[in-house]
Amino acid sequence: MTLYKWWPSPGALAFDAYFNTFKETLAFPDTGDIGRDLTTQLHSFVDLLNRNGPVIAGIIGAAQGDPGLAEALSTHYVIQRRALAVERLTRAQQAGQIRAEADLETIVDQLWGAVYHRLLMPAQPLSREFADRLIANLLRGVAPDPADPAA
Repeated sequence: MTLYKWWPSPGALAFDAYFNTFKETLAFPDTGDIGRDLTTQLHSFVDLLNRNGPVIAGIIGAAQGDPGLAEALSTHYVIQRRALAVERLTRAQQAGQIRAEADLETIVDQLWGAVYHRLLMPAQPLSREFADRLIANLLRGVAPDPADPAA
């Protein structure tokens, strides 16, 4: 009964123990260079998933059928992690490193969502090089440069 006083399900307890272990690993740096900071954070995240992917995928999968775990995952991980990323992206936006009209929540989905996609749908490898390509596509854009005659 004590378990359910603090955690709504055994899955929520497991999640809490697991993700608290990696809180520092997933810290979001702020060196003043958004490209470097995104690279550092995504590399750490990719490394974590490559070491612990089956457990993390299992927690995500179990949350689909365990409302207590889903709530714990959302409240204690997803919302907090998104807020850290949006805060860092906001500072980069204020510093002129990201366009003023850029949708920061969508940037979070594009970067971290793509990494989770590779974890959960492993048709392609999850690697630091993949993270680097995500960041390059984001920061450089994908539309051709109209001033480039080859475009």
